[in-house]
Amino acid sequence: MTTPERSGPLAGLLVADFSRILAGPYASMLMADLGAEVVKVESPGGDDTRSWVPPVRTDATGATVGTYYLGINRNKRSIALDLKDPADVAVAQRLAARADVMLENFRPGGLAKFGLDYDSVAATNPGIVYASISGFGSSVEGARLPGYDLIVQAISGLMSLTGSPDGAPYRAGISVFDVMAGMHATIGALAALQKRHETGRGQHIEVNLMASALSGMVNQTSAYVAGGTVPHRMGNSHPSLFPYEPLPCRDKDLIVTAGNDGQFRKLVEVLGVPELADDERFARNEARNAHRDALRPLLVERLATRDADDWFTEIIAAGVPCGPINSVDDGVAFATSVGLEPVVEVGEGEAMVPSIRHPIRLSETPPDYVLPPPGLDQHGAEIRAWLEEDA
Repeated sequence: MTTPERSGPLAGLLVADFSRILAGPYASMLMADLGAEVVKVESPGGDDTRSWVPPVRTDATGATVGTYYLGINRNKRSIALDLKDPADVAVAQRLAARADVMLENFRPGGLAKFGLDYDSVAATNPGIVYASISGFGSSVEGARLPGYDLIVQAISGLMSLTGSPDGAPYRAGISVFDVMAGMHATIGALAALQKRHETGRGQHIEVNLMASALSGMVNQTSAYVAGGTVPHRMGNSHPSLFPYEPLPCRDKDLIVTAGNDGQFRKLVEVLGVPELADDERFARNEARNAHRDALRPLLVERLATRDADDWFTEIIAAGVPCGPINSVDDGVAFATSVGLEPVVEVGEGEAMVPSIRHPIRLSETPPDYVLPPPGLDQHGAEIRAWLEEDA
């Protein structure tokens, strides 16, 4: 294949990405940004997210594609393969035989009939790092459950923690466990590649959304397994810290946090009520939690005298974390204002697609953004010809 020169830390690695929707494509994009050559294998109908609209972006040909797809598929090449066609199955097997990493999120066991399961691929490619992503694992009981993020948010208990105490449970605003599982798959793949340097052999990595959920819920799952406490919905409040929530100012709410007693003292000094730090009801975090109903109106009374932006400037200057509740556009603008350069241009000319910068910065081998998200089977002929070489 004709490949742009890549300088990232994963340059030279070939990733065969048989996944679709979010968790797997997010994982392969993270690796692609870091220099890996990613071949995205799609069905003839394409990745479902191509048509998850609105919103859409129109390309140079006038075609529209879902921005969902665009957000997780840059730096890849696309080939469409019909696994009901024996000739296409053979192409898929040749790709797997050459790959360093293979990603898939079929129903557990679903690729075995095509000779694309781990055991079959490893028989001809013992160095393969093979990452399987599922909803609930590969046991008989887990494999029969559909792996949708929303279902995992419900079953894991996250939704029981999200929303007003007296209201309905809510999902998170993004598919948070898909993203976590994608990151976990990436971590697992990199760990297995490191081990391969010693042994020359790859291994099978299994990641599932349910396990990612229970791990990612951190203090809430620990509250139950280590403390015997079942957490419950608290709206925007924190079960272990106060203040740590939105508080109303004169014009709008401001997130105000005090992660320790020192920060609380600085906060009340800025607010002009330093005596609260010496009040035995509020002097220590445990006491503030116990008396939050008494403390909250005292803080709100002071905050209500000025606008949120004014308080933000002063409270931050005092070394106390706080922040406005932004819309997404304001969030991107804020990241720009603090020098994070959140938006990158992927590709050139009319093919260029704006995208969000890779979250990791490396001083010597930074991520790059050379290929815009591919059209369906855009590189199919090129990839097939390359796989025919030395076949």
